[in-house]
Amino acid sequence: MHQKVDVGLMLVQKGLVSEDDLRRAREIEKEDGSLVTASLVKLGSISESQLLTFLAEAYETAAVNLDDLDLDPGLARLIPAEVASKFQVVPIGRAGRVLEVAMANPANFFAIDDIKFITGYEVRVRVATEGQIKATLDQLYDSTETMQDVLDSIEEDVEVVEVSEEDGDDGDTEEAPVVKFVNTLIAEAVRRGASDIHIEPFERKLRVRFRIDGSLYEMMSPPLKMKQAITSRLKIMAELDIAERRVPQDGRIKIRLSKKTIDLRVSTLPTIFGEKIVMRILDKSNLALDLTKLGFEQGALDNFIRAVESPYGMVLVTGPTGSGKTTTLYSAMSRINTVDTNIMTAEDPVEYNIDGINQVNVHNQVGLTFAASLKAFLRQDPNIVMVGEIRDKETGAIAIKAALTGHLVLSTLHTNDAPSTINRIVDMGIENFLVATSTNLVLAQRLVRRLCEKCKEPTTLSAETLKELEMRSESTKDATFFAPKGCYDCNNTGYRGRQGIYEVMPISPSIRDLILEHRPTSEIKVQAVKDGMLTLRMDALEKLKRGVTSVAEVLKESAADKLEELESA
Repeated sequence: MHQKVDVGLMLVQKGLVSEDDLRRAREIEKEDGSLVTASLVKLGSISESQLLTFLAEAYETAAVNLDDLDLDPGLARLIPAEVASKFQVVPIGRAGRVLEVAMANPANFFAIDDIKFITGYEVRVRVATEGQIKATLDQLYDSTETMQDVLDSIEEDVEVVEVSEEDGDDGDTEEAPVVKFVNTLIAEAVRRGASDIHIEPFERKLRVRFRIDGSLYEMMSPPLKMKQAITSRLKIMAELDIAERRVPQDGRIKIRLSKKTIDLRVSTLPTIFGEKIVMRILDKSNLALDLTKLGFEQGALDNFIRAVESPYGMVLVTGPTGSGKTTTLYSAMSRINTVDTNIMTAEDPVEYNIDGINQVNVHNQVGLTFAASLKAFLRQDPNIVMVGEIRDKETGAIAIKAALTGHLVLSTLHTNDAPSTINRIVDMGIENFLVATSTNLVLAQRLVRRLCEKCKEPTTLSAETLKELEMRSESTKDATFFAPKGCYDCNNTGYRGRQGIYEVMPISPSIRDLILEHRPTSEIKVQAVKDGMLTLRMDALEKLKRGVTSVAEVLKESAADKLEELESA
């Protein structure tokens, strides 16, 4: 028979958790629906392994750690999603006519009988924690059934979902499969942690790709006949002109998903086979605004904080598109965003709305350029000004003037490293003495993919690899290097999440002298390293030695320094 077991109470009776901890876990359950046992683990009251051991003893059943398993998504088709969710059961293996499952409550014999009937298999039960069961169900069924079910419904019902360009968005489209598909597509991208969704039409197929941790992955190919319906639906959501297909358009979509608001920046581009749509996902809940958690080495972080807390001067952040400059600047502004400070930003476009900061969208077509915004800012009694990008001499000149007249100016440029930023501004036509006296610090950055903690494996580096990395063997004595492997948790990529690498160059007196003498970038770089600067490659190597990233990522995202060649030149 089905026994309802209060695991939390049993843990207290066994002396594994305190009554206070259980009470806090139950309060969390009432507030946000979190599972009691998952909350106890999160609170640190009991470890996942201790909980598993306890459950195995309590139910007299073998335990299984789902985090250690590489599950076959095909098994999920044996048990319908609603059944798996109702009984909190995960199919974990199959041998002949025996199906092995993990359950949070192996004493639920009704559930076991139902699973036997539905699948036609004999069932062998293992026990797992509620938290792991829920997380695995979310991954297993969101990725195997939901999208496929929607695609199947689109195939079957394609004629009724075409969006009329004359009628626009009528009330019936909410039930159309194309609407369900678009909503599910966005939800799946957010769940997987994607930064961008690409919908690309080709001659014989329609391709959907997600950018996850900086790399693009093909996710699905919806029916080609749905191309116009999907495009029209997204353009309606973004309030774009669905009849205009000849020119690029930009818009925004705001949706609520799992009690949080997600903004999407939508861009359409006419191609020879239709309009390509790219949606940038702006999830503010993923925006880390704590400088100490971005991955700076301690000395570099101290220098950067000192520069952004200065009452005046200019701080420049450089790097290619998608290198995390926006996150760094927002984090810096968040640190100095107080009620007695007037912060104003000019952005193209504003990606995240930050309370307490006056943000302006640049609009070149009507004359609201970066330069025009900056001029207006200086009449608004600002303390701190952020300019999205210094693109020309006019913007650069106004920014430097502001920095020299008692304002802190934050901005970005597109250069390869920190030392080359100085001569890039001078090449715009700005006097080198103005650059030297106004600039506090230059920061260059890139993003490397983080190795998956669940599956990364130790590796040794060959002499050739050490030479390519410019690492001496004595510097690797205390280091343990890791390589990507791939598991279910990281979608078999070997990586999960990204990590910043930083090159922080304070403008020291010696560097200021080199700028005044208009010395080449190579000399500025050598002097900066003598002053203690870690180059992008050096910083990446620190992350490599700590097992954060891989050799491939270091070589891909950072260039060799060749400092000995620069010094002898």
